[in-house]
Amino acid sequence: MISREFKPLDYLKEEELEQIHLGALAALEGDGVEFFSREARDILKKAGAKVEGENVYLPRELVMEQVAQAPSEFTLHARNPENNVVVGGYNTVHAPGYGSPYVMDYVQNKRRSADYKDYVAFTKLTGNSGNLDVAGGVVVEPNDIPDYIRHAKMFQAAVKHTDKCLMGSSMGAKKAQESLEMAGIIFGGVDKVRKNPALISLINTNSPLQFDPRMLESMMVYAHNNQPVLFSALTMTGTTSPVTLAGALVQQTAEILSGVTLAQLINPGTPVVFGSASSVVDLRTGDLAIGSPESTKMFSVIAQLARFYGLPSRGGGSLTDSIIPDVQSGYESMMVLMNCVVCGINFMLHSAGLLENYMTMSYEKFIIDDEILGMARDFASPMSVNEDTLAVDTIIKHGSGGNYIADEHTFKHMKEMRIPIISSRERYAAGGDLVDAAQRAHEYCKAVLQDYRNPSLDENIEDELNKYIENIPTE
Repeated sequence: MISREFKPLDYLKEEELEQIHLGALAALEGDGVEFFSREARDILKKAGAKVEGENVYLPRELVMEQVAQAPSEFTLHARNPENNVVVGGYNTVHAPGYGSPYVMDYVQNKRRSADYKDYVAFTKLTGNSGNLDVAGGVVVEPNDIPDYIRHAKMFQAAVKHTDKCLMGSSMGAKKAQESLEMAGIIFGGVDKVRKNPALISLINTNSPLQFDPRMLESMMVYAHNNQPVLFSALTMTGTTSPVTLAGALVQQTAEILSGVTLAQLINPGTPVVFGSASSVVDLRTGDLAIGSPESTKMFSVIAQLARFYGLPSRGGGSLTDSIIPDVQSGYESMMVLMNCVVCGINFMLHSAGLLENYMTMSYEKFIIDDEILGMARDFASPMSVNEDTLAVDTIIKHGSGGNYIADEHTFKHMKEMRIPIISSRERYAAGGDLVDAAQRAHEYCKAVLQDYRNPSLDENIEDELNKYIENIPTE
């Protein structure tokens, strides 16, 4: 978790932000949002919204009343309390990639379908990282596991191979409930999970202005049980939202606010995150451009809007449109991630491993991104300015032309500089091997996976979790 000492950057002027806010409220009143759930529509109608078919028109007063009930920050609990994180404030919580169906094979230089072995391997890399806070979720889609049990096997892997925070399934009420019950096994009962939230779930909108039934059913389970809900709009400029960034922001703000409103009506005080995975579309090709400065601008405004509403924010990550772990993947990922840290994003999914605009995960890119995260973390940490670090006496002592290499002050502070994971600071040596960052990451990854040791897990908990999964009925 990155804890910033500096104030976040506001990208828009106050009057510009106000225009987006008012535009979103106008859209909710004038066009509404489709909720493909009778239960959800009934809850909203009872609260004063107008319902016509599956479309719900939300009065601005209702929206703002409900948004005000959501907490500005909350604690997400891990099975190892030392790994608890606070979502909100000046913190940025990091989770790895999410939902990719493919893995890039570095040796073969081509992508392939992801499987359960990949899921376990990426989970171990998450556990090994000193920069990632959340395991679980769909790091990759394990296509070799039957769908009815896939969410449970992923949850089991996250619990076995890490002791970090967890994500719950958002694929319908049944899988959400099973995620909750498995969390109860880990934390000593569902009641304890309700009191100390331990699952955060990703609830995506179906842009433009829709929520599909599976996401709604999942969200209602989590909201009823006081588990954090990560609302994320998925607009794509010029296709599922207006082509202009301002218009896309109006639409996604409306979508997110409608979800927050429903969650608070279900359970006032439900922890929520104001999030976006939206992106621009390069209309020359029809492809996404998530590693673009335009997408980065939208994430910046999402962070500012979330602060305006008093909510934690989600956006960004180590995002790139590159299909291999090359220099393009590095500079795009650094731009998006660093900007989101500076602008105050609180929860950053897709923080490690992604290639090809959300479609592919790469082991080498995961390690490179972990390096970027470490650099961002170091950048966000405070610079110590006091009598000792100012070193005035040391400067006077050595004077003009002096040398500090053997000074006691140098020995005292020399280990404060961050040591890189894979970045090279060696000089050129004639005849030496010239190895690029991707190859260094490849070798480092192999070493981590070979030497990785799981954190301790009570055998009784592991047995109970295994029995629970064995008894999940087929669908």
